[in-house]
Amino acid sequence: MFEISRLTGWLHELLSSWMPEWLTTTVECVLIGAALLVLYALLALFYIYFERRVCAFFQCRLGPNRVGPMGLLQSFADMFKILIKEIISLKNIDRFLFALAPYLVIIASVMAFAVLPWGKGLQVIDFNIGIFFLVAVSSIGVLGILLAGWSSNNKFTLIGAMRSGAQMVSYELSIGLSVLTMVALAGTMSVTGIVEAQTDLWFIFKGHLPAVIAFIIYMIAGTAETNRGPFDLPEAESELTAGYHTEYSGLHFGYFYLAEYLNLFIVSGVAALLFFGGWAPLHIPGWEGFNGVMDWIPSWLWFVGKAVALSFVIIWFKWTFPRLRIDNLLALEWKYLLPINLFNLVLMVVVIVYGLHF
Repeated sequence: MFEISRLTGWLHELLSSWMPEWLTTTVECVLIGAALLVLYALLALFYIYFERRVCAFFQCRLGPNRVGPMGLLQSFADMFKILIKEIISLKNIDRFLFALAPYLVIIASVMAFAVLPWGKGLQVIDFNIGIFFLVAVSSIGVLGILLAGWSSNNKFTLIGAMRSGAQMVSYELSIGLSVLTMVALAGTMSVTGIVEAQTDLWFIFKGHLPAVIAFIIYMIAGTAETNRGPFDLPEAESELTAGYHTEYSGLHFGYFYLAEYLNLFIVSGVAALLFFGGWAPLHIPGWEGFNGVMDWIPSWLWFVGKAVALSFVIIWFKWTFPRLRIDNLLALEWKYLLPINLFNLVLMVVVIVYGLHF
């Protein structure tokens, strides 16, 4: 399989040949930042179009079909529209925190992008506590949501922010325990180490029943963590107009909108990393010919394909199940998912200690 680090190494040598070291590092950081921002925007535009198409399919509608062939340019038209929208100035709000909130939400998702393994050798940073870093920075987003609801000086936004805070803090426990279950199986918190441990067989197959249980709980908790239906109570239109971002307009509203779709990709990407091998191709022990064919598929295509497929499942949740009440939502976490997760973690440890995994 082609390793992208060869390309990045060649670029580093090229820049170093006619630049001082400090300037080479600066240029590389700028290039990486620009690449992440472009990828961030393109993924958001793709997901907006993707969900509209999936939603239309489930509801027997056409979906976007006017702007561009098959409506492919509809997301771009919406992007330009929101860029030129006026940012309305409100009275009696905390202006600093009101302006800061959407940037916190965006920063959380961009930092999470840095440790995702996009392909073999295609990763911004890889260190021995990559999973811990990923879980930590993904928790920053709830601060932006709480600040947005409180600083807007609106009872509907405050209720939405409080709901979101309670929901995200609660379901972070299940996400953390599901991640910890798979980290125990991998024996490392390095993102690259977790992927390389699955080059022979993905964890969803290698880890037996505990891995399947952890995956199901992760997908449920991940859907709740991203405030998507049927866990979209913080944005319940029939009760709270638009929830915590009711008072936002223009580009500031666009930041919240973008972050929701990018968080969908991050949750799906982490699921692909922990359960389906990340960029590792599908290998079946003993099927050397099949494994050789799978190795021809680019590593970045494996990762993106897995993440999009899992995103489809989360979108499927939204357009299939009705919205839960807040008491049922919290009861699902504290009474069912959390105890099952704790038991499943112990079960995974038993599987590891006695060597029952493949």
